[in-house]
Amino acid sequence: MGARKEPDESYCLGTRKSVPDLAIEVTVTSGGIDTLEIYRRVGVQEVWFWEDGVISVYCLRPTGYELVSKSELLADLDLRSIEFYSRMADQYDAVNAFMRSL
Repeated sequence: MGARKEPDESYCLGTRKSVPDLAIEVTVTSGGIDTLEIYRRVGVQEVWFWEDGVISVYCLRPTGYELVSKSELLADLDLRSIEFYSRMADQYDAVNAFMRSL
């Protein structure tokens, strides 16, 4: 398909597939290759970008990716809460606080 990209994290929901349903990219620098175009070519349904503690969600449509306000694959997941806990200085404290909030 003329495209290859290794996501920082990827997940198949339900059953294992050759193409993941969800790809997560941690953005440290700007510029470079058009990541969404590569994911569009292989058919990844949803791509999340985490940059500076903010998660942006893109859902695949027939015309390309659309920036949306929340995940369609994991609609009940509170991404703003994930952002909050991801900003905590200590990972152990963040996981414990997140688990207590559930």
